[in-house]
Amino acid sequence: MRRSLSLALTAAALAVTTLPASAVPSAATTPPPQGTLRWGPCPEGASAPRLRCSTLEVPLDYRDPDGRRIEIAVSRLASADPSRRRGVLLTNPGGPGGSGLVYPAVLAASGLPQKVLDSYDIIGFDPRGVGRSTPVTCDLTQEQQWRGNFPPYAHTAADVAREAGPARRIAEQCRGSRTAWMLPYTTTANTARDMDRIRTALGERRLSYLGASYGSYLGAVYATLFPRRGDRIVLDSNMGPGGYDVTAMRLFARGMEDRFPDFAAFAAAHPEYGLGSTPQQVTAKFFELAGRLDAKPVQNVDGTAFRGYTFDRLYADGSMPRLAEFWQAADTGGPLPLPEPPADLENLMAARFAVVCGDSRWPGTVREYQRNVAADRRTYPMLGGSTASINPCAFWPRERAEPPVRITGRGPSNVLMLQNGRDPGTPLAGARELRRAFGGRATMVTADQGGHGVYPYGRNTCAKDAATRFLTTGERPARDLACAARPGG
Repeated sequence: MRRSLSLALTAAALAVTTLPASAVPSAATTPPPQGTLRWGPCPEGASAPRLRCSTLEVPLDYRDPDGRRIEIAVSRLASADPSRRRGVLLTNPGGPGGSGLVYPAVLAASGLPQKVLDSYDIIGFDPRGVGRSTPVTCDLTQEQQWRGNFPPYAHTAADVAREAGPARRIAEQCRGSRTAWMLPYTTTANTARDMDRIRTALGERRLSYLGASYGSYLGAVYATLFPRRGDRIVLDSNMGPGGYDVTAMRLFARGMEDRFPDFAAFAAAHPEYGLGSTPQQVTAKFFELAGRLDAKPVQNVDGTAFRGYTFDRLYADGSMPRLAEFWQAADTGGPLPLPEPPADLENLMAARFAVVCGDSRWPGTVREYQRNVAADRRTYPMLGGSTASINPCAFWPRERAEPPVRITGRGPSNVLMLQNGRDPGTPLAGARELRRAFGGRATMVTADQGGHGVYPYGRNTCAKDAATRFLTTGERPARDLACAARPGG
């Protein structure tokens, strides 16, 4: 039950501006370029209608381009109307650690507008270290895998100190695994460089991009490292400019508090669940159940697992009935509807550790995490005692192949940011920091809705129309835009 976070997907603007830097000749008169990738059937488990796959070799270390190579698995959903094709749209669903090979087909099945499917070859890939690309491992035991993304909730300083041992063991296993040679190079910056190699292999002068959650940071890094090679860049559900660092981990607790009132209102409006008749009663029930499960786990579900599952199910409005049923079962002693962990959980977790711990330096002493826990437990009591606590990144090698990429406003103004106002996974506070870092390069559209993921999954047509218009015409809101809750709905 202690599972990793859900991967991210899972405007009628009054004034818009055309981005000359994004304009390219019409594909109706320019045939698609011929790249070096050779397309064939996708591997088992990643096949989907019309989806084709290939493999690209890239340098392990871009400072040694003629040295050791690794493989990147790439997929393509070709334009549904080649006469309207204007280029490629590279995609990433988030993570880090999640596969993106089948993501183009997922987007198509999830409502990506036909105009976008006509305009682009939709490109997916498994980032380095992940899935059918050259994978990493930390030889995690089943217990370590089910430990999940959040450390156990720390009620005291002693709880933090107690968790240091298990966190250190995971870091040591990663450093001692058979793929330890990949760890210094499994970073967001190198994945961005792989993206540019994919662009070259596709024969494209520039690429457009659609990335969600952690994929927003990956896109921001690409736009920073290769500012003139990006065409139309759409970043959905945005991390802060530091990526998945200690600040982002602690922000999950704020995201929980931002989003939870939506569930509290839902549960209060449905008395059949017996969780309270007011949002205040539902909130009190959360703390009651978490405390009860901390003291006495049920079906191997303790308070940390309960908190993590609740957080996970706040990602989408459609998950709220299932979450309420879970709470009801925990409250009444009924059988808990436990989800099955993904089959590739070991690789997902190992790749996540490699990127999260390798991208930036984390606090290295137990005392620092104890201070963070004490502060966040007071400010964000629902989750702060967990997300501020110690994890394997505290014991990662201090040496880095390169410093983190600093996101700046240098480059063309070709970035559109999409953001829900009450996003648990990538809170609005972090998105605003990224927006400030981009300066004039970006425009941000904020939708008055909860959940993780705006495009194409969300219900807010104002925000979704802004993204479709930008991807298909190059027009973007002239200034940051606030979209009211479900206009026209």
